[in-house]
Amino acid sequence: MQRSFVAAALAAAFIGATVAPAAAQWPNDRPIRLIVGFGAGGGTDIVARIVAQPLSELLKQSVVVENKPGAGGSIASGEVARAAKDGYTATMISTGHTVGAAMLKNVPYDAVKDFAPVGLVANSAFVIVANKDFAANDIKGLVALAKASPGKLNFASVGIGSTQHIAGELLVQSAGIEVKHIPYRGSPALVAALLAGQVDYGVETFQAVQGQVQGGTLKLLAVGGATRLAAVPNVPTVAESGVPGYVVSGWYGFAYPAGTPQAIVDKTNAALKTVLAQPDVRDRLSNAGATASISTPAEFGTLLAEEVAKWKAVRDKAGLEPQ
Repeated sequence: MQRSFVAAALAAAFIGATVAPAAAQWPNDRPIRLIVGFGAGGGTDIVARIVAQPLSELLKQSVVVENKPGAGGSIASGEVARAAKDGYTATMISTGHTVGAAMLKNVPYDAVKDFAPVGLVANSAFVIVANKDFAANDIKGLVALAKASPGKLNFASVGIGSTQHIAGELLVQSAGIEVKHIPYRGSPALVAALLAGQVDYGVETFQAVQGQVQGGTLKLLAVGGATRLAAVPNVPTVAESGVPGYVVSGWYGFAYPAGTPQAIVDKTNAALKTVLAQPDVRDRLSNAGATASISTPAEFGTLLAEEVAKWKAVRDKAGLEPQ
């Protein structure tokens, strides 16, 4: 019996030793770096900062946002992909992460395989927007104008290879129209061109044009997502407007480097669910033009894979070259 007791004790010790690393938590000796691939004040940065503080409190581990802008977010994503798999380095990524996999040359990482998805954090929306005096008031009118004069209309984006650019190309393909693309350097330049009537319409985030739309100097032709926006419930989606199947959803999600212990991934996901259920967090996201939305790690991983495939197909059909 004594031998059986000793054997059982040794077996328990062995099991404990093998399970302990999987259940390991962060030592409280340094912060978790939440790296953002865009500058301060942008949508991804705002969402990251809204969730960082309450997440720190729940995890009992400081979460510090670091901005590493450049190359469409790939500089930041590359750093995270190469980081130690210890839970101390994470990233807040957005739709541009999957667009970049299709539109950026020589990306030094795999946008899906090199990351451990934790979950979605929020959804936002891309919109089709025009000057208040543009001849069309909706997508049906836009398509009719484009088909009446092939190649005469143009649309603006924030740059070649941007999410806005490829979302505009998807609309061209889905509606079967011929429209020229005019790239600008960032949202302020795009908005200025729309206000001046230098371009016919643009594809942009709702946050970037919200003020002008509310002021009546720009008008929304449609919302690019799967559902209407609560802020502008009377504006239909592109799919509702006669272009079925068109969906371009803006999203923000949390990820670690691939190989990060599943216990850390799961604990972070659970904490994010709690954070995103807090009314003040939901209100702050709403005021920033986003909607709180949490998924499982597996669901987020599926989204990443599907989006990369989708944007590569749009790129190839449009005959676009990675930049």
